[in-house]
Amino acid sequence: MRARPDKVETTVHAALDRLAGSADALGIALSGGGDSIAMMHLVQGWAGGRRLMAATVDHGLRPGSADEARQAGQAAEALGIGHETLFWQRGDQGASGNLMADARLARLRLLSDWARGRGLAAVLLGHTRDDQAETLVMRLGRGAGIDGLSGMAATRRADGMVWLRPMLGVGRADLRDWLRARGIGWTDDPSNDNDAFDRVRARKALAALDLPLPQLVQVAENLSMARDALCAFAAQVAEGAQARHAALALPLAPFRAAPTEIRRRLLVAGLRFVSGADYPPRRAAVLHLLEALQNDAPGSARLTLDGVIAQVREGALCLIREPRAAAISPAASPDAQGGAIWDRRWRVVGLRPGQQVRALGYAPLPGLDWRASGMGRDEAAASPAIWSGDDLVAAPLIRDQAGIRATPLRGVGDFGAMLYTH
Repeated sequence: MRARPDKVETTVHAALDRLAGSADALGIALSGGGDSIAMMHLVQGWAGGRRLMAATVDHGLRPGSADEARQAGQAAEALGIGHETLFWQRGDQGASGNLMADARLARLRLLSDWARGRGLAAVLLGHTRDDQAETLVMRLGRGAGIDGLSGMAATRRADGMVWLRPMLGVGRADLRDWLRARGIGWTDDPSNDNDAFDRVRARKALAALDLPLPQLVQVAENLSMARDALCAFAAQVAEGAQARHAALALPLAPFRAAPTEIRRRLLVAGLRFVSGADYPPRRAAVLHLLEALQNDAPGSARLTLDGVIAQVREGALCLIREPRAAAISPAASPDAQGGAIWDRRWRVVGLRPGQQVRALGYAPLPGLDWRASGMGRDEAAASPAIWSGDDLVAAPLIRDQAGIRATPLRGVGDFGAMLYTH
C-alpha cells in the first residue's frame, strides 16, 4: 500500500532534520524528473530560511536534454531557488570506455565544484527506496562485497563534498502521488525505459519477479549494520596508528593477526589516506597486496599500489606517497592569499606570484639535509617543494624558509574516519 501524501512529507522532513539540520546552505541536484522535483519542493517547505540553490547537469548525450535543463531551471526559479545548468565537456574528462560511468563521475565532479564555489555545505540527491533496491540487485550481479550490498548511504563524502540522500525512506510511486496531489509536474527521462542501462534492467527484473521492495531494503539495512561492526573492529585493530608527513604507519602485529576482511579495510583506508583518492583500487589488486604483505619481511622490496608505497619497517606497516606519483601530480599555483593545495595531500602557504608547488624529487636531495627531517629518501622526494621555473625556492619539510609552511591535509583522526566511509 502506498503511503499517504502527508506521510511522504513527514518522512523526508525528518530525514532532513537528521542529515542537514545544522547546515545553513544546501545544494539540490535537480534533473527535472519526478524524484528530484519532489525533493526540491519538500526541501523548500522544510528549509526555514536556509539558503537553497539548485543545479542541473546537461551531459548532452541525447536530444532534448537542454530543454529539460531549462524546464528544471524554471521550476526552481518558480520556488525562488537560484538555478544553474552545468555542462559536461566530454573531452575534459578521462574516458574509461564506459560512457554512463564517465557521465556519472562527471556529474559528481561538476556538482561538487559548483557547490564548493558557492559555499554550500552539502548537495542533496533524490535517490529513493526504489533506487536502494535496484542498487542492491545491480551490485549482486557484480559480485559486490558487504560494503556494496549495504546499499547507498544517507550521508557520504566524496569529491570534496558531502552528499545527502534524504528520500531513501520513501518510494518512487509515493513521491509521484505526492506531486499529483499538489498539481506539480515533472519531466520523464526517456532513458528510464532503455534496456541498455543496468538500472533499467534491474528495475524491470524486480517488477518481473515481484520482489517486495521493503524486504530488499531491509536486507541492505541488515548488511549495513554488519558493515558498521566490521568498521568498529578495524578501528580497534588500528589503535596506535601514527600519521606524519602525510604518511601512515599501522602497528604490524595486530594488522597481521586480523582477519583478511579487516586487513583489507585497513589497507584501503590507508591507501586513500596517503593518496587522497576518493575511491579505492580494485579489490583483486588490494587482496594481492595483502597476500604479499603477510609474507613481507622488514626491509624487503617496496610494494606499490595506487600511487602509494607499502613497506614493512620497524614493527609497522608504513604507507608513503610514491615519488613517481607525486612527480606527475599537477603543479599548484598560489591563490590570492598565497596558499595552494597540492597533490590532494598538502596545504602550502606563503607562496609568491609566479611560484609553484611541485614534488621535490630526488635530484635536489644531495644538497639538502633530508635525513634530519626524519623522512626516508622516498618520502623526501615526494614531499612538496616551491619552485620558480626550474629553480628550487624552498623545501619546507626539510629546510625552513621564512613565511612558507606546508601542512598535511589529513591527520590520524581522518584515517579513523575513513574506516567508516563507504
